[in-house]
Amino acid sequence: MPATKDDPTSAIPPTSLDGQPLDLGAITPELTEWDQRAYRRITSTQLSPEQTVRIVTPDQTYPRQEAVLAIHWHPEWIPIELTMARVGAMFPNATDRLIIPTQHNQIMALDGYAGVEVDCYSSGFNRKVQLLLHFRADKVAGAEVLKSMLLHTFKYRSGQLFEFMASITDPALEDRLQQAAAETGASQELVDFTRLHTAKLQKLVEANESTTPPEMIKNKLLAEYFDALREHHPARVINRVQMLIKAVKQIVKRNFSLAYFYRASEVIEEVRAVGGGIVIPHPEQFWPILLADYDVDGYEVWNPQSREYTEFLIKVVNRENKVVRPDRRKLLLCMGDDTHMSEKAKEPALQDRAKASREVGLQPVWDEVSIRKTLMLAGVDRSSVIEEYKARLA
Repeated sequence: MPATKDDPTSAIPPTSLDGQPLDLGAITPELTEWDQRAYRRITSTQLSPEQTVRIVTPDQTYPRQEAVLAIHWHPEWIPIELTMARVGAMFPNATDRLIIPTQHNQIMALDGYAGVEVDCYSSGFNRKVQLLLHFRADKVAGAEVLKSMLLHTFKYRSGQLFEFMASITDPALEDRLQQAAAETGASQELVDFTRLHTAKLQKLVEANESTTPPEMIKNKLLAEYFDALREHHPARVINRVQMLIKAVKQIVKRNFSLAYFYRASEVIEEVRAVGGGIVIPHPEQFWPILLADYDVDGYEVWNPQSREYTEFLIKVVNRENKVVRPDRRKLLLCMGDDTHMSEKAKEPALQDRAKASREVGLQPVWDEVSIRKTLMLAGVDRSSVIEEYKARLA
């Protein structure tokens, strides 16, 4: 594999610092005190003073932005009040805002509104899709059916971690690991190294599952465990491992059973029953959802992960809105920063730079000249979306 700009040593086979092959025999299968300490650290929801400072202190401020629209972001295990301190510092002159947290499959509330990003199943396209759900907080209190659906989905999604680890350690799933190794150019030595340490994490999860916060049982736990191992192994070895396990994760996601997700139409029905709003996130998933013609309030036409089709999608939604349909309200144009707040708690050297750069309420394309012209033709800006969506959630 050729060297990359970010990792100029990636073309070098993984070895120890002295140039010798990895000593796989030195990796004991038994859990050590270090393993237990590392596990407690990466699953802890307690913030150090240094982490708190990192979270509340933004890298930049935007004093000219007066409207803040943030209806697609993930608090994860970071206290919402710390996130709001960061947002306040970023947009010191904002007078108009709609900020609703959208944790994966867990309803959370802020300033009278509640939200969640739910995984569900589109039967027409035989694929998992996601919906952003938003409510007035007092209305969601009695939504027992919806809450039970979300709890079921939360538990099922958490199970993906176990399949992820098994895809690395279980001989019956060896084809997945070998496929990922081929995709990333990983040597057999690196594969064996990854398998041995993943088996140790499996033991740690099993031994500590009853005391581990449920929100920490997720796919990224494996990546964070290997990051902790940088204390004992060269950075370029761990960097190559991270490439390998990321490839495995994508294979797991493609093969993960959809059988236990609720259908999108069922979720939409429950949301409408309690007066909630629905936005389709992720432009790269836009096409099948648009064709399905679901009863939704709007579409996310920009996300940090997808910028390519923004202008075109704005025009598509604008064209749809010109078609008079008494059974459907105007579709809203939304943008999602898709911020994951736990990324900001990590030491800067261990952060995913792309994810760490995301900020709640920061969607710069609103102000790009070409996009702003298209939005003006549609009669849309941040403030108009905030006003209209608040009215629908009232």
